[in-house]
Amino acid sequence: MESNIAGILVTIIVYLGGMIAIGAVFSKKNKDVSDFYLGGRKLGPLVSAMSAEASDMSSWLLMGLPGVAYLCGLAEAGWTAIGLAVGTYLNWLFVAKRLRIYSQKTGSITIPDFFSDRFHDNSHVLSGIAALIILIFFVPYTASGFSACGKLFGTLFGLDYHIAMILAAIIIIAYTSMGGFLAASFTDLIQSIVMTTALAIIVMFGISNAGGWNAVAENAKSIPDYLHLTVTRSLNSDGTFSQTGYGFLPVVSTLAWGLGYFGMPHILLRFMATEDEKKIKLSRRIASVWVVIAMGVAILIGIVGNQLSVNGKIGTLWAADGTNTSETIVMEMAKLLSKHGFAAAMVAGLIFAGILACTMSTSDSQLLAASSSMSENIMKGVFKMKLNEKQSMLVARCVLIVIAILGVILAWDPNSSVFRVVSFAWAGFGATFGPVMLASLFWKRCNKYGAIAGLVVGGVMIFVWKFIVRPLGGALDIYELLPAFICAFVAIIVTSLVTKAPEKEITDEFDEVSKLMKA
Repeated sequence: MESNIAGILVTIIVYLGGMIAIGAVFSKKNKDVSDFYLGGRKLGPLVSAMSAEASDMSSWLLMGLPGVAYLCGLAEAGWTAIGLAVGTYLNWLFVAKRLRIYSQKTGSITIPDFFSDRFHDNSHVLSGIAALIILIFFVPYTASGFSACGKLFGTLFGLDYHIAMILAAIIIIAYTSMGGFLAASFTDLIQSIVMTTALAIIVMFGISNAGGWNAVAENAKSIPDYLHLTVTRSLNSDGTFSQTGYGFLPVVSTLAWGLGYFGMPHILLRFMATEDEKKIKLSRRIASVWVVIAMGVAILIGIVGNQLSVNGKIGTLWAADGTNTSETIVMEMAKLLSKHGFAAAMVAGLIFAGILACTMSTSDSQLLAASSSMSENIMKGVFKMKLNEKQSMLVARCVLIVIAILGVILAWDPNSSVFRVVSFAWAGFGATFGPVMLASLFWKRCNKYGAIAGLVVGGVMIFVWKFIVRPLGGALDIYELLPAFICAFVAIIVTSLVTKAPEKEITDEFDEVSKLMKA
């Protein structure tokens, strides 16, 4: 084995071993299902902030975002980052504390639980619909994470894609099924540190090998409209580029990514699990600063990588036939670093571990959210299965494994697009859970019929806009999250107003939460 591959492999093995060890440690702290799915509401401000953001970013941070910046320039990557940064801050500002207080008041341990408990829906129709939505969007979302891991190991070590994907899935399943929410949260904290370290190393190394900052800046300026926020470039099928105006509608469509945060179950669960709502302000500051810096550096890596292609340090990641491999830019830069000896190869291994961390930190949280929806909300809620604590824990772990297997099956095709799935699933959660969550927390007149209408209309509109309306092009070619989000909100308002007002006990509970917010 070549020394550079050996150095990379040592680092990755140590990293993956550490993740499994954390799962084993926290497996002893899960006394009941509440601990397994919500960690007993014991997360401190740092773990809450960093685990939320690590579970949010996925491999998009070290693959998708640098790849877009490398190939297309600043417009699409920049506006997306701005939308996500604003969405992160607003979610922590408006939703985090109120959801923490409200969910503790109702005793909810999952997002579908909270919707049912908020509106006193004893029929569990609301939680059943919400749980079904989680399964619809999270199983393929999890599959995209497994696929990204398989492609990474396959590219790096020449492993068969399917073997590499299964190995990655087994590791994620191992520490998540053992340690549950606490293991996922603390591994996410470690993974956020690994991501940050990887970003810092690769950008400094890249600038140095690109000939310095001046060379990077001059190259970016020499490419037509590369640094403009109002013009983007796209790769044609013949390997050439064309420039397209990035006007009002594309900007609004891209900024709409930020709306997704209000409906992300794996992020909202971190709010519910926070130990002390008074420390959420500190978590908000940590999360917001980290997100801005991480995405800014990721975009810079793409711009630096373009100069590395120009000066021949790495190969050009697009071909004359229009083939595009720009999402591998960070991997190519890490390979370049690994050629500088065994120690450098181990550092490069940390970068590859960072890419793994991005993917694993999202996949573990998605597995838990999907597992809890099936076992708690569908099996126990809708079908009224009677389980004691020991049986519930066993079912929780078994369901998690089954969902992971479904994810592996869905990811079996190595040519499937990771990021198209992520974009669609993000829109799905944002448009279904987002409006219902905001209405549940801030509108006393909202009732369960309005919430059901919001979930159904948001979910249906995602598919309608994505596959029927958006292909028509023109002004209709906008990210499906925005129109579906608006339609869901309208459905909530109209349905709530034309149906019976909430019972007094529900509105009294809403008022109690409002008082606690001011305390």
